[in-house]
Amino acid sequence: MRVAIIHDWLTGMRGGERCLEAFCELFPDADLYTLLHIKGTVSATIERHRITTSFIQSLPLAARYYRYYLPLFPRAIERLQLDSYDLIVSSSHCVAKGIRPPPGAKHLCYIHAPMRYVWDQFDNYAHGGRSGVVARLGMELFRKRLQVWDVASADRVDQFVANSHNIARKVQRYYNRPAAVLHPPVDWQTFQAAEHSEDFYLVVTAFAPYKRVDLAIQACNVMKRRLKIIGKGQEEARLRKLAGPTVEFLGWQPDDVVRDHYARCRALLFPGEEDFGIVPLEAMACGKPVIAFGRGGALETVVPLPAATPFTEAGGRGSSGHVSVAGKVATGVFFFTQSIESVVEVMESFERYHAEFDPHAIRDHVAAFDRRLFKERMSALAMGALAGTAS
Repeated sequence: MRVAIIHDWLTGMRGGERCLEAFCELFPDADLYTLLHIKGTVSATIERHRITTSFIQSLPLAARYYRYYLPLFPRAIERLQLDSYDLIVSSSHCVAKGIRPPPGAKHLCYIHAPMRYVWDQFDNYAHGGRSGVVARLGMELFRKRLQVWDVASADRVDQFVANSHNIARKVQRYYNRPAAVLHPPVDWQTFQAAEHSEDFYLVVTAFAPYKRVDLAIQACNVMKRRLKIIGKGQEEARLRKLAGPTVEFLGWQPDDVVRDHYARCRALLFPGEEDFGIVPLEAMACGKPVIAFGRGGALETVVPLPAATPFTEAGGRGSSGHVSVAGKVATGVFFFTQSIESVVEVMESFERYHAEFDPHAIRDHVAAFDRRLFKERMSALAMGALAGTAS
């Protein structure tokens, strides 16, 4: 069986690349196609595959400013030539799903999100003072055209597999297609529950606009709490200007350093609306609670402690005195408005109830997302796609 794996771009190890790494382990002889590859930015497991890139690779300053070439991405992915493959596995949050499969091949798309830049996250990317005037005008100009292409290219997929129920609903909404659900993997056995915490909060993320790192920074400024931030991205200059003396930027760090910070932090701050979000699971695998915005993928991974959640989504006050919800141990708290005031309020409440979280129970909650289970399920889905049956 000849397999080709398609991934949008290879510029760092984030959540999508963790899934890609598992695909590369499942199909060690597969060829890998992508818009752009910056050597050394992804794991050896990924880079040992034969990697073919698009014409985006040779465009001026593409390594740093590739996102500005977004209007060219559909053409670039369609010009990648795939021949004589039995199975195409696309790992897509932008245009990878739009690859043109060769005749006779089956195409399974593991979708992290429909193209978020032109759908529900458009305002976060195009407006709010985070993009230059030229970039905003360009996104407005090309948005409709990219939406049309995104919907039309969904017909090239035989089976969608969404990374969450949240994304499965979006696949149905935008493409009118059903999707199986397979949550992304966590290397659960490489993490250990930490019973002690140091006096700092943690953010681990790329600095994309929708991640809302600014909320975490400003809340810690107001409360004068220590905040360590692991990550980089296009928002870095703006975020550094917002940061007060208690905020520390650490850049991207190796996995062992990230695990060490998970183990030592008081809690993870997760202020953006994510499609799914592997980072909260990694923090919980170290027994650490998560303070998250109560929308998107976090609703599928974080079990809230009502006593420490100041407001429910409907706007009423949460109940108190409970350490579990629906029979599950509590693993964090939610806030439901993306404002500095809401983050401050939930952090204050969390600090009052911090002792009620059980690090070992939080870690055990993550076992269901283990990498081994992900690979078993993905293998079954791939075989089902080849056979023309959904799994």
